[in-house]
Amino acid sequence: MTPQPASIRRRRLTAGAALAALAVCGCTVGPRYAPPSTPPLASGGFISAPSALASADAPPPDWWRLYQDPALDALVQDALQHNKNLLVAAANLAYARDALAQAKSGRYPSTSLTFGGDYGISSSQQLYSQIKTGKAATASGYYTAGLDVSYEVDLFGQVHRAIQAAAAGVEAQTAAQDVTRISVAAETTRAYVNACAYAQELAVARQSLNLVTQSYQVTQGEVDAGSASAFDLARAAALVAQTRATLPNLEGQRRTALFDLAVLTGQPPEAISKAADACTVTPKLVSVMPVGDGAALLRRRPDVRQAERELASDVARIGVATANLYPNVNLGASVTPASGTLAGLSSPKALTYSVGPLISWTFPNTASALAIVRETRATASAAYANFDATVLQALQDTETALTAYGAELDRNAALKTARDETARAYGLAKVRYEDGQISFLDLITSETDLVNAASALANSDQALASDQVTVFKALGGGWEQAPPVTPLPIIDGRTGKATPVL
Repeated sequence: MTPQPASIRRRRLTAGAALAALAVCGCTVGPRYAPPSTPPLASGGFISAPSALASADAPPPDWWRLYQDPALDALVQDALQHNKNLLVAAANLAYARDALAQAKSGRYPSTSLTFGGDYGISSSQQLYSQIKTGKAATASGYYTAGLDVSYEVDLFGQVHRAIQAAAAGVEAQTAAQDVTRISVAAETTRAYVNACAYAQELAVARQSLNLVTQSYQVTQGEVDAGSASAFDLARAAALVAQTRATLPNLEGQRRTALFDLAVLTGQPPEAISKAADACTVTPKLVSVMPVGDGAALLRRRPDVRQAERELASDVARIGVATANLYPNVNLGASVTPASGTLAGLSSPKALTYSVGPLISWTFPNTASALAIVRETRATASAAYANFDATVLQALQDTETALTAYGAELDRNAALKTARDETARAYGLAKVRYEDGQISFLDLITSETDLVNAASALANSDQALASDQVTVFKALGGGWEQAPPVTPLPIIDGRTGKATPVL
């Protein structure tokens, strides 16, 4: 054989090395993911957060501790561990992690082991015996074993893209769990402050009822003495009835908040928190509300993170679908001994084997694969729009919550002034009525104004507390230091044993 020039040998070695590298690494098809940008204006401060209303400090992860209420702290921690929606989110996250493990399994070869035994006469044995001896073949045993190993070369990055998509899916589900944590912490805080606020409203209503009841009793005495008319007594009685009518509704709202609180902590509604049931004063923030800025908000909000990770997953799935347009290359090896006896399976003469690549390609009908590629592109386009919408929604949520909170603060201050002034006016009216300077109708009117002002202020206190929670919920904190949650196990109905999900 004529020796080949060194240059030709080097070229062939280089080509062989390139082919080997291609077989190992492959070329990843589909678009490369680039994280989307956020609006430049979103990085500044909030236009609805004047310095008198909020500070530029970032809200703490456990923002509910700003109320300095140990009962509230304990209830939120309880809810973050036992809330049923969090258990659902934990199970969804476990599912996503298992899907990632399944995608990663595509990196490894698959194997199958078989063993079989037959007794009888095959058609080939019958034919051979007839040709050689002219007689029917004798039935006998026949044993086979097999070991098959198959490995799909990720030549065009289908497995790699599938792993990328599944990994982004795990991160999206992690963010979804954090979204649930924010909601649980916020709604637990809201239920608690509402229970306290409605109890405070109820106390104000009862004070008003005592006031108008005393006026009614005084009027009853004046009617008996002949110094007041039945009309005056009827007006006083009507005011008593109207004030008493507010009590059942407030009590119902208070108990509804207590029921909400029980369910949020994973308990049935009747398991009312004793601490919340005993609370009669609306919790107040001990400092100006910290809100941070837009850039920190978008980094903190897990729904923005979830939308971005879902977009990354959908972009990776374009590559998975695109890879179906190219050939599949499988490297396989098979070892199959066969013998008429079990002992004969170990004989080299009984052994057959094969090693080689298998290339398969759906051709020329690629219409279905192309349609799937277009579907994945459309899904990714929708995910991109969803990310933009989520960013805008996060900013809108915060600006809207701050606006509502600021408006309620102004309203609350005005109502407090109105309550103080109507209380002063009622005191003066009472003195003037006793001096005979005004009519009973004027006194009743002043008393009605006081009752309405006190009720409106108590209602505003409740709304203000709820608006504070809405702001904190919009700011997206409360998930950073939440305890881990384990999905519920599966109970075997026959044995009663529990099988963990993880």
